[in-house]
Amino acid sequence: MKKIVLFASGSGSNVENIVSDFKNSLTIQVAHVYTNNPNAGVIERCERLKIPCTIFTKAEFKDGTLLGKVNLEKPDLIVLAGFLLLVPIAFINAFPNKIINIHPALLPDYGGKGMYGSNVHKAVIENKEPITGITIHYVNEHFDKGEVILQSSFEIKEYNLEYVESHIHELEHHWFPITIERLLLA
Repeated sequence: MKKIVLFASGSGSNVENIVSDFKNSLTIQVAHVYTNNPNAGVIERCERLKIPCTIFTKAEFKDGTLLGKVNLEKPDLIVLAGFLLLVPIAFINAFPNKIINIHPALLPDYGGKGMYGSNVHKAVIENKEPITGITIHYVNEHFDKGEVILQSSFEIKEYNLEYVESHIHELEHHWFPITIERLLLA
């Protein structure tokens, strides 16, 4: 059984999608969810889904305390699903090519510090981009600079936030579990 550990900072819609997708899997298990936000919606989702969820501090993330806990889980893959903190180099070194992230834009455009969620979509709309999409990539020591694993896009037909967000969520919910499975079972 391959084990996944998820990190999230927000509502947890991608976490719920991944948990639901692998709920009856005989080969992949979501072992734990970690969040840096004590008010994150993902906590309630984890309770409902009966998935262990741990809240941690920035200090625990940086000083190695959290790395020790995650190491005990022995994850085959760490998945950032709406996680907003820069991953410390010690984590990256401990799990080389085993940490992935999903970004709501076609990197390298609209990536970097502060470019998450609706901030990305607003910038895409403001610049009247003809297409946008998602990027799933490996995590390195820089925001959104790791090697690209998969990109999927769509043509923007309406320049409003709800339209772009809903299409991005469709792509995320479709491609994230497929990509995780491909990486784990390749």
